[in-house]
Amino acid sequence: MLLQVTHETRYRYTPPVRTAQHMAHLAPRDGPAQRVLSHRLAVSPSPAASVQTRDAFGNTRTFFSLHTAHDELVVSAQSIVETQPVVPLASTIVWEAVRERLHYRRGATYDAAAEFAFASPQVPRHPDFAAYAGPSFPPGRPLLEAARDLMQRIHADFEYHTEATDVTTPALEALGLRQGVCQDFAHVMLGCLRSVGLPARYVSGYLLTVPPPGQTRLVGSDASHAWVSVHVPGAAGGWVDFDPTNCRTPGEDYVTVAIGRDYSDVSPLRGVIHGGARHELQVGVTVTPVATAPAGAAPTPTIA
Repeated sequence: MLLQVTHETRYRYTPPVRTAQHMAHLAPRDGPAQRVLSHRLAVSPSPAASVQTRDAFGNTRTFFSLHTAHDELVVSAQSIVETQPVVPLASTIVWEAVRERLHYRRGATYDAAAEFAFASPQVPRHPDFAAYAGPSFPPGRPLLEAARDLMQRIHADFEYHTEATDVTTPALEALGLRQGVCQDFAHVMLGCLRSVGLPARYVSGYLLTVPPPGQTRLVGSDASHAWVSVHVPGAAGGWVDFDPTNCRTPGEDYVTVAIGRDYSDVSPLRGVIHGGARHELQVGVTVTPVATAPAGAAPTPTIA
């Protein structure tokens, strides 16, 4: 699929903000199942300075600063991404084998996936997560089968409720509430996987806003979305994605923006402001199919 993504964030401040510095994770990333053809980030008012860099996980991030007073900030990201169907992986490797191969041993070859098996700022390793994961991970069960079962159980046991949590809600609290949004579903699944010793990544991105005829509209398709990536040796890129919010494997109707340990690594927009004691926030996301590729399309990350 060829998809156009528009993500607009609008802050209104009272009183005005005098100076500000922000960091955005809004540029989709290239990967085994997607290719970024174009990306443009527009900021109003115009930033005094801006720079794009790669973070430790290979995501594109943009830093920008504002040195003039403003009572409104608008950040609009527009991208065109070409996605491919995800080929199902027929792996029978059992989950204990993946856990054991990442245990530290003197002289062993370093595996970068191991860093995603540890606790992260918003997702601790905890006995409560291990207990919830237990029924999905009996001895000798293939990893893909176990992860799929865990995804299905979270989807069945948890209620999607936009008012139950916010971006600061701890994953353990979401586990107890059995409520939350896509971020919470992803954090709970991450906590369960890591607490049984398996590497898992947080993935931020988007869903096709209006599905093809005959298909159900997915939860989270009008905002940023989040899901989980599990380390599976032999998979394309070494990882397989699972979306516990919609109980499915992400496909060509998903766009990946960034990967990290949890939401705190890849929040779409964050900043430090001087002034603006009160604010109103509006966020809108639209993902629509593009009939044909733009002429001469090529990756062109820019900021305006």
